Amino acid sequence: MITLASDFGSPYPAAMKGVILSRTDTRLVDVAHDLPRQDPRAGAFWLREVLPYFPPAVHLVVVDPGVGTDRRVLIVEAGDHRLVGPDNGILVPVAERLAADPTYYAGSATDPESTTFHGRDVFAPLAAEIQDLGLESTVEREGFAPIEDVTRIEFPTATIEGAEAIGEVLVVDDFGNTITNIPGSFLDEYAQDSILVDGRQTPVARTYAEVPPTESVATVGSHGNVELAVNRGRGDRVFGLEPGDPVYLAPVENATD
Repeated sequence: MITLASDFGSPYPAAMKGVILSRTDTRLVDVAHDLPRQDPRAGAFWLREVLPYFPPAVHLVVVDPGVGTDRRVLIVEAGDHRLVGPDNGILVPVAERLAADPTYYAGSATDPESTTFHGRDVFAPLAAEIQDLGLESTVEREGFAPIEDVTRIEFPTATIEGAEAIGEVLVVDDFGNTITNIPGSFLDEYAQDSILVDGRQTPVARTYAEVPPTESVATVGSHGNVELAVNRGRGDRVFGLEPGDPVYLAPVENATD
């Protein structure tokens, strides 16, 4: 199969599908086309959390603020998976989740006339070619070469000192759940029934429903990180947080009047 993920919304993904289906008879699966717009780091986070659950596939990924520039085009071999997308870091976290030592191949846009829609004109044909001819034939035919200086996205590491943690909001999902880079083990070790989130006393629970509706909660999300949420509400609004904001967690005994 070929999976497709982008920040395109609609109707642009249909053009990519049309290009692929005109070249190869394969199953197409939409991962998401509402990834945060022009935000490779957020896209990298979500793809790292989603694509490993797929069986071996060709994964076409387009979140590409640098479209039309001299940024490289990547093909990645990650175990039994193949990834196609721009060399802006978005492919690296998921590639390293899929395989211990992925191989990166870089090339240039094969359609020099395309400056605004490489998803349709460059990446979709490459994905179809890999599906139809295989990785080695595609790399040789399109003039791609192995590289080691791939562009990387590094997620920041939280600072934990004793029972206090300073972290950062990585992403906010469509429910308003605010996902931080603080490991969930922090709550297991240092929090009991509640914790201070930027000075705000917040219940700690394993599920959203353990607190009443509209009540805030700190929990460990499916990604393994501390998540700040509201049962049947939006955590980003209640906590006043958005991606990139710092987050400070401390034990309740640190509270001041």
